[in-house]
Amino acid sequence: QVQLVESGGGLVQPGGSLRLSCVASGSIFRLDVMGWYRQAPGNQRELVAAITSGHRTNYADSVKGRFTISRDNAKKTVYLQMNSLKPEDTAVYYCKAGAVATITSRQLDYWGQGTQVTVSS
Repeated sequence: QVQLVESGGGLVQPGGSLRLSCVASGSIFRLDVMGWYRQAPGNQRELVAAITSGHRTNYADSVKGRFTISRDNAKKTVYLQMNSLKPEDTAVYYCKAGAVATITSRQLDYWGQGTQVTVSS
């Protein structure tokens, strides 16, 4: 019904930057809140940032001032600009979206497959 595909992850040195993208596809009637979560080995999955369709944002305290979430509603895409990266940012980053599929008429949550971000010297 709805598929999310992340891209943009990779290896970067501390202090560097990466931009993640997540594109939604499928029979989508409406996309609602979209966000980024991350999960490091041995840790629980945690919210990094979220953004509403009206462009209101929310960030985890650990990334405030360093990360910026944005979205392009026409392209059904959410971005995460990550600056001043730290080793503790290393994790698999997952895209999440609340969406209404045309065949369901129900708001459901969808997850992407994840993209690896590694911050290391």
